[in-house]
Amino acid sequence: MAGLSCGIVGLPNVGKSTLFNALTANVAEASNYPFCTIDPNVGIVEVPDSRLAVLSDLSKSKKILHATMEFLDIAGLVEGASRGEGLGNKFLGHINQTDAILHVVRCFDSSDVIHVAGQVDPIHDIEIINTELILADLQMISNAVGRMERQAKGRKELQATFELLKKVQAHLDEGKPMRTMDLTPEEEELLHPYPTLTRKKVIYVTNVGEDDLPEMDNEYVQRVREYAAQEGSSVIPVCAQLEAEIAQLDDAERKEFLESIGLEEPGLHRLIKASFDLLGLITFLTTGEQETRAWTVVKGSSAPIAAGKIHTDIQKGFIRAEVITYADMIEFGGRNGAREQGRVRAEGKEYIVQDGDVILFLHN
Repeated sequence: MAGLSCGIVGLPNVGKSTLFNALTANVAEASNYPFCTIDPNVGIVEVPDSRLAVLSDLSKSKKILHATMEFLDIAGLVEGASRGEGLGNKFLGHINQTDAILHVVRCFDSSDVIHVAGQVDPIHDIEIINTELILADLQMISNAVGRMERQAKGRKELQATFELLKKVQAHLDEGKPMRTMDLTPEEEELLHPYPTLTRKKVIYVTNVGEDDLPEMDNEYVQRVREYAAQEGSSVIPVCAQLEAEIAQLDDAERKEFLESIGLEEPGLHRLIKASFDLLGLITFLTTGEQETRAWTVVKGSSAPIAAGKIHTDIQKGFIRAEVITYADMIEFGGRNGAREQGRVRAEGKEYIVQDGDVILFLHN
């Protein structure tokens, strides 16, 4: 099962469904980044990682298992969603279940695809969705302030939370998302019981036309970059239409096609990796004759936490972790070669796992 999930949002006709369908197109042929669909709008996608094939060759593994992520295609936003218009409440509820947001923005002109507002204006599109999320948060926080005002009068321990909620309320009231607030770790902790939508991290996915390949840059994309920089969000340009076409090709055809248009990898790969980073995830690797596998942990996880990803019994009986960097594993031709060169480290319970660590756990 995927560790964390990203919700894909966007106005009608921005290319959101094309992008999601490009991801899900690999169900049938299960080639490069196969996707299994849980229900019509949820899919688990593999995180591309070229290290696995190299390690698998070294270990002569029978199978390779990638790390995975969950993507939700969240449909149904219209202006007024925060007031329950359209699929409003359902839409907002779906976003609430995700850990981060991929906001697809139309950055191409086309007479074939009519824009919902009659003209292409990516910043206006972004602000429609951001405003609905801000209004939903404002409603929830204002209700909490109203309740707490009565409770906080006689209870000093609630005073700090009450003052913080009022600060959040004022920030949202100015039309600003919560991700632009500078909060201390203590304040983050106090706000934990109040899950806000605009606190979630965002990647703006600028959907460009095929005319903009291979640079995938234009005046619209530049405007989105400027907007995203102001709130500390990142931008990934893709051409959803091209991704849908690439998804139909086998590995060899895909490689040849990408080279012919001056691209090294599908845009979806960049998007999946960026989403993985956005959620603060890293992978550690295990390899042997049975399988070579990438395991997902949150950045900063200790060795026993990582061991628990494989099995809770390994975490409970943790003795130590034998760790080799991926680079050493390759340079010295595997675990035995790395051991001969003194490159295998014995790490204890305090060790913080690094991305690409190749680990063997010893346990009771």
